[in-house]
Amino acid sequence: MEAMYEPHNHHRSKRSNTNLASCCVATLFLLLIGIAAVIVYFLIFKPKSPRIAVDAVHFPTFAVSNGTVSFTFFQFISVANPNRDAFTHYDSSLQLAYSNAPLGFVFIPAGRIDGGHTQHMSAKFAVQSFPLPTRPSPSTVSAIGGDSGTELGEVGPTMEIETRMKLVGRVRVLKIFTHRVESGINCGVAIEVRSGSVLGFHC
Repeated sequence: MEAMYEPHNHHRSKRSNTNLASCCVATLFLLLIGIAAVIVYFLIFKPKSPRIAVDAVHFPTFAVSNGTVSFTFFQFISVANPNRDAFTHYDSSLQLAYSNAPLGFVFIPAGRIDGGHTQHMSAKFAVQSFPLPTRPSPSTVSAIGGDSGTELGEVGPTMEIETRMKLVGRVRVLKIFTHRVESGINCGVAIEVRSGSVLGFHC
């Protein structure tokens, strides 16, 4: 009688289980690294939109004639880049409007703001004559954003011009990836019609 011998695969099974466990541990480790990288990205490196602040508004020239007004407009702004890397803007503009009707439009030259820095800008353009409001009403300084809400007395007829600024560009993340960011600010500027004085502005 011949005896039959059946080989056993105990060692091979143990080896397979060890390899499977190693793969699971490696996969879990890579998953944890990925989650940590995402958390770090959103907390530290996530691109943020630039912060725009209007510092001042001036009308160097302001003329009223035959029921129309024309003026030269100056706006001074500060743009802060809250990101660690540089912000490059390339498609930015400033628009003036009165009663939702556009009065002027100017492109802001392309530029670069280093990470954590603030850049001061200015825009200037002339607005040709357009009709004055039919019945400009008197107002008070406090009603249009004067000092601490204190009424400084009634002023003459006023009008309000709206400024609309848009800043578009990109931020480089980790000096490898680029991300598009956009920011904007709208302000209302109250003007005393007879003198062209800026009574106040709110954004």
